[in-house]
Amino acid sequence: MMFLFNEILYRPLFNLLVGIYNTIPGHDLGVAIILLTILIRIVFIPLSLKALRSQKAMAEIQPKIQGLQVKHKGDKQGLAQAQMALWKEHKVNPLSGCLPILIQLPVIWALYRVFINGVKPENLSGLYSFVHNPGSLGNIGLGFLDLAQKYPVMAIIAGVLQGVQSYLTTRLQKTPVAGVNDAAAKMTKQMMYIFQVMIVVISWSLPAGLVLYWITTTAFAIFELVYIRRRYQ
Repeated sequence: MMFLFNEILYRPLFNLLVGIYNTIPGHDLGVAIILLTILIRIVFIPLSLKALRSQKAMAEIQPKIQGLQVKHKGDKQGLAQAQMALWKEHKVNPLSGCLPILIQLPVIWALYRVFINGVKPENLSGLYSFVHNPGSLGNIGLGFLDLAQKYPVMAIIAGVLQGVQSYLTTRLQKTPVAGVNDAAAKMTKQMMYIFQVMIVVISWSLPAGLVLYWITTTAFAIFELVYIRRRYQ
């Protein structure tokens, strides 16, 4: 299984990163990380948009689901059948919003390994024969960042962007009926703040190369959310 993971995901992504590094002017590893992250996000745009649209559709029918919960209180089988009928009527699959995310998880893990291990000179032996071996990858990114060092300010930026993404996501999923499910809304908001703090804490101890990846992918996700809101609202 690990062999398949390495050959199908890790090595191709690693070679793509080095290929981008070799191609761009100045051979800037920071720019290479940004470009690779954007390229991966572009590939996954159809899945991301599908997940966001599904989440929005589920939020829109949430008041009807709550009505069914009241109507079928104590009747789990009746509730399940009524929900299935409602999902079919509105052409909504509650799992469709999760599936694209699950598909992306192995890719995210592979990228993590690429950024934290692959850039080491001793790992360049894993390059394909047609990818030039630069001997080493410079640690300086964007002309001033040491990508192997920790930068608290980048951790804060990552946290702020995560907060913006979470806010836009909750706005996209906002139910059209005011006052519905206030307890769930409060819990979602609390989880949003907790996750934002977690991103800052985790990024605080990570090398800048990994945090740069997270900042880039979060910024891209924000643009996706803005597009979804303008396109479907």
